[in-house]
Amino acid sequence: MTSAAPLPPEIPVAAPVLAAPRPARRAPSLMTAAARIFDLSLARMLWSRGTVFMGLLVGLPVILSVLIRVVQAVFTPSMRVDGQLVTGPFVFNLMVWGMYLRFIVPVLAVYYGTALVADEVEDKTITYLFTRPIPRGAVMLGKFLAYFVCTVFVVLPSLMIVYFLMGLSGGGSLAATFPTLLKDFGIIILGLLAYGGLFAWVGARFKRPLVIGLIFVFGWEQVALLIPGYVHNLTIIYFLQSLAPQGDTGADGLMAVLRSW
Repeated sequence: MTSAAPLPPEIPVAAPVLAAPRPARRAPSLMTAAARIFDLSLARMLWSRGTVFMGLLVGLPVILSVLIRVVQAVFTPSMRVDGQLVTGPFVFNLMVWGMYLRFIVPVLAVYYGTALVADEVEDKTITYLFTRPIPRGAVMLGKFLAYFVCTVFVVLPSLMIVYFLMGLSGGGSLAATFPTLLKDFGIIILGLLAYGGLFAWVGARFKRPLVIGLIFVFGWEQVALLIPGYVHNLTIIYFLQSLAPQGDTGADGLMAVLRSW
């Protein structure tokens, strides 16, 4: 018998290399997600048609201040109301209360605050935000921060221009009036936060939030301040009025100045 042919040597087979498992993608934190929503929302707010409306709104006190200075320079350099000399700081304080706190701040908050969520729902784009792996609270937080930054950086230049036109005229000095300016600006910031938070909640909870906001500002708050008792505690303007030293006479005093022309 012939001997069997020797078997070929075994070829070592390399063990299959297993791919390393990819680390699980973690959802961003609340603040990280809010920062991304803030960046996106701020750009949309600044380049929207509402920016033109906001610019015209905050331009009203500036135009009125220029007219008052022209009237004072040409016709009545010593304007008096009820026998009292009307100085520049006096008019500035009246405009802070009568125009900014009573009109501009609520209107800006109603216009932008109610649209933070309502516009996303109406345009059917809220789904794209909620399908992302981000906390839902980050959507509201980021949009609210964008609203606040946008409105503050629009109101502040208007307030400063009015301050230099009226607050420093007629005997007003920087050292005497600047602390009042800081306090007035702080009250305006509180107003934007309070009204904006309220109307952002209204926009997220109710249909037609813009109508509800306008009824609250120009209906309920105006009536509640006239009702005796504690009903005024259900308004925002009452608490802002308690912080503003000129709040009790702001609107009436401003109208008296305009009638004196």
